[in-house]
Amino acid sequence: MIENSETTKVLPLEEYRQKLVPLQIQLRELGYQLYVQKRSLVIVYEGWDAAGKGGNIKRVTERLDPRGYEVFPIAAPAGDDKTHHYLWRFWRRLRPPDEKQILIFDRSWYGRVLVERVEGFCKEEAWRRAYREINEFERQLADQGVILVKFWMQISKDEQLRRFEERQDDPYKSWKLTQEDWRNRDKWDRYDQAVDDMILKTSTLTAPWTIVEGNDKLYARIKTLRVLVDVLSKEITS
Repeated sequence: MIENSETTKVLPLEEYRQKLVPLQIQLRELGYQLYVQKRSLVIVYEGWDAAGKGGNIKRVTERLDPRGYEVFPIAAPAGDDKTHHYLWRFWRRLRPPDEKQILIFDRSWYGRVLVERVEGFCKEEAWRRAYREINEFERQLADQGVILVKFWMQISKDEQLRRFEERQDDPYKSWKLTQEDWRNRDKWDRYDQAVDDMILKTSTLTAPWTIVEGNDKLYARIKTLRVLVDVLSKEITS
């Protein structure tokens, strides 16, 4: 079980406002350096339902050059995606750095070892084999010069319930909440075990996971921006 330290991570609103724009501007400048150096950044977002992925992505992309990034919201495979190996639909979404320098996956290939495992959409031997396949896939990306950053958005079960109820009562947000979200919540312990296994087996030197304490959305947004700025600063100048 991931440590529930997220309850202690709180960022005051004034401090958030002071840090947000400078980090966004730094990220924009680093994004331009990606273009100059013909490098790619792939950002993976995974996390609990209602963990704040969408709002987080919005703050990451807010000041980026829109010509240089693309966001892929990943749902269940359909059409051609359904007839190929599960990694195929991600390979085909990769772009050369002269087209898009920053690619953001709102959910990703980790669905194989999370939702597909828990919901029984694939056999046990398939999701167990997927850890090795994913590590190799990410190693190939790194070998091609891709910078890969993976975020797990962690919130507590109580905080998730609070956000579900808030969405349910807000006519502008109720569309975000479905019966599937409630069903997934009923399987919290099974998902929790799947998350632990995923972090343990796929956090590598090539592509480590960053756990983002997400009970406080302001803290989570600043942390992801800081990690991206730090990683890009190191990679681009190395």
